Amino acid sequence: MSCSTRSSPHTESSSPLRRNAGRLIVIEGIDGAGKGTQTELLAASLKSVGREVVILSFPRYQKTFFGKRVGDFLNGRFGSLEQVHPFLASLLYAGDRFESRQLLSEALSQGKIVICDRYVTSNLAHQLIKAPQAARAEMKEWIEQVEHEIFGLPRPDLILLLDTTAETATALIDRKSIREYTTAKADMHEADQDYLRRVLYEYRAMAAGNLHWRVIPCLEDSALRSKTSIAADVFHTVQQFLAMPSLPATQYP
Repeated sequence: MSCSTRSSPHTESSSPLRRNAGRLIVIEGIDGAGKGTQTELLAASLKSVGREVVILSFPRYQKTFFGKRVGDFLNGRFGSLEQVHPFLASLLYAGDRFESRQLLSEALSQGKIVICDRYVTSNLAHQLIKAPQAARAEMKEWIEQVEHEIFGLPRPDLILLLDTTAETATALIDRKSIREYTTAKADMHEADQDYLRRVLYEYRAMAAGNLHWRVIPCLEDSALRSKTSIAADVFHTVQQFLAMPSLPATQYP
């Protein structure tokens, strides 16, 4: 496989989404880490101090064409994880975000804080672990080119990793109610604990030493912390970030 990075009307320097006073904050973590809960709690805390906030949760299963196709993929309609090439799978997730770009653009242009429950970083973590080691660098370049250059999606200002364990996440997945995109207790990703563990390791590698990432521990002495305790750390971290001067554009390791 080969890939050349080309100039595009939607590169970081010329994208109509960049920039203004808006901020793009992403909450990441493996399935069952509590991303949805912490996204809602963070939004409430920011609103309580006068911030304007918009939430976008990806995939947007019932709101976009590609979001529905992601649901099909996770329910096995296109084959097993091993049968679907990771780059082809990545296009479904990227297409979902592309269909949501106007919402993102409008919120950022109005100076709002956009909190994304999953973003491009999720696509990278999930797809790269499926690729052969020799193809990972090229796969990463392809995904970034599609999402940021061709589709013109902005890079995040801050990425928060909810750091838990695959075992804890699996236990929390078992407690989930039926979701809008599946009638199964767990989708293909959620049902594979080893897969979740490998995704977690990929997230940790991405976060290591990167100024745009912050790791939020969800366990203390091997026990799950309360959601309010985790939320307090998340809010404090975001408040510290918002008080800082702007950093250079995010680069994924």
